[in-house]
Amino acid sequence: MDSENSFKKRKIADDIVDDGEGLLESLPGDILTDIFSRLPISSLARLMFVSRSWRSILTQHGRVSSSSSSSTKPCLLLHCDFPIRNGLHFLDLSEEEKRIKTKKFSLRFASSMPEFDVVGSCNGLLCMSDSLYNDSLYLYNPFTTNSLELPECSNKYHDQELVFGFGFHQTTKEYKVVKIVYFRGSNSNYRGRGRIQYKQSEVQILTLSSRTDQSLSWRSLGKAPYKFVKRSSEALVNGRLHFVTRPRRHVPDRKFVSFDLGDEEFREIPKPDCGGLNRTNHRLVNLKGCLCAVVYGNYMKLDIWVMKSYGVKESWGKEYSIGTYLPKGLKQNLDRPMWIWKNAENGKVVRVLCVLENGDVLLEYKNRVLVAYDPKAG
Repeated sequence: MDSENSFKKRKIADDIVDDGEGLLESLPGDILTDIFSRLPISSLARLMFVSRSWRSILTQHGRVSSSSSSSTKPCLLLHCDFPIRNGLHFLDLSEEEKRIKTKKFSLRFASSMPEFDVVGSCNGLLCMSDSLYNDSLYLYNPFTTNSLELPECSNKYHDQELVFGFGFHQTTKEYKVVKIVYFRGSNSNYRGRGRIQYKQSEVQILTLSSRTDQSLSWRSLGKAPYKFVKRSSEALVNGRLHFVTRPRRHVPDRKFVSFDLGDEEFREIPKPDCGGLNRTNHRLVNLKGCLCAVVYGNYMKLDIWVMKSYGVKESWGKEYSIGTYLPKGLKQNLDRPMWIWKNAENGKVVRVLCVLENGDVLLEYKNRVLVAYDPKAG
């Protein structure tokens, strides 16, 4: 039955293509691209199957993703990790609905990769790792169902800690996967007591461009100049990935560090003068194209600081201050209050996703609840 239905879909698409030169079919490619760029990504996904020429325009250089990224109405891809890490949901924020709704993707690779982690996302493309085999990396477009298994790096380390980054550089038109590896080295005398010390490091990078003659291979950029928090970069701003450093014994101050996908250099970024950034109570995110620091305080209060002019310390300002709030479902499951509050300060209970078109801040809670916060109402 499934094969029969799929055949019918192909037949209908062929009929549309073969039905003479319609108005849209006769338009130049650049005009079609401009039209597509104004549509929500959910519509682009459906247009992929209208004709081969439209599919070519939408997929060329990632336009099915990057075209929609220019829209002021974002969409979100949510990875569900409960009860197992295999759920992927789509939230189209361009739909004019009072109630936020999600749609679940049907994943073709579910049998071959039953559990996965999303280690990076950009323009609708996901960089995923197999939860059972961390060395396996994939790029996946859930709207076109196209996927690409990335080659393994020749430099492998048995005992390692990984920090990922994935992004697109507007000038070079290239996607890059960044993998920062921390490892103990062959001369380590660790015997299982205390925290493992990963004293060695290497920065590995893989470039994906539109050139068909370019083979995919990892390059080594040498030793990492900083020790970063074990968390994938969530903030791609101005073609740069952003990370937070771990404190050292004699240097407790944490730093904000960017990695430029163009020249492949690390640079320090000035921090806001908000205090309390020496603990693991903050995250870096991209909100409306600006670098933002989400600072978690006591009792689930969080402040959002925005860098309005990139790289200018004086441009940092506190734009939002969100007070304590717990969705009803989380209150009912509050078996260990102290544990909840402790993890709230680390951003493990509530996470800032984006700013909606109406100015509301969209929050994700650990119990899989989405909440829109109205800063005007407080």
